[in-house]
Amino acid sequence: MVTTSLAQQRPARLVGVPVNMPLVGIGQAAARGELTDLTDAEWAALARLREYTTWGMACASQQSTRPQTVGYGLVDSPVAQCAWIVEKFHEWTGHDGDLTQVLSRDQILDDVSVYWFTGTGASSARLYWESLREVDADEVAVPSGISVFPHEIFRASRRWAERRFTDLRWFGEPARGGHVAAFEQPALFVDEVRGFFRLVR
Repeated sequence: MVTTSLAQQRPARLVGVPVNMPLVGIGQAAARGELTDLTDAEWAALARLREYTTWGMACASQQSTRPQTVGYGLVDSPVAQCAWIVEKFHEWTGHDGDLTQVLSRDQILDDVSVYWFTGTGASSARLYWESLREVDADEVAVPSGISVFPHEIFRASRRWAERRFTDLRWFGEPARGGHVAAFEQPALFVDEVRGFFRLVR
């Protein structure tokens, strides 16, 4: 969301923007009856999004409407902070039931510790409070690179991405990774970013 906002606010100052999990206004398009002739991958993406909105969106809903309620528990209990983060990692990464296949225990504890020792479990939710109630779907006209990781919450198709990112130069679909791809699959993430910037630099 930050990268996309930069592209909209200061397009002349940017060579281009790399984005993973692009928000492409699919909900609005569906409401207008514009989703036709869907591919198998697009049907699967909508099914994944439906699953997320039914079973996985509680954290975003809580943090975008009543962030302090959960926030007090996150700054009061290291167990609450750990459970809050690990549950998301478990759901949003690509593994076969064992999170430590993609993130080591030390990596997980390092991440949880950043929030715990800085007391930022509550304040980190401000992103949700300030932005998720009105998600922007305006056009992004600067050169763009989209990377869609297979275990992402929402996997936009190229044609969906092109509706919003009107100068799409790169559309990558790496073999592994999810919502926290930069943490989970750093080498693949860097390859995607480099691949895009080779086209625009």
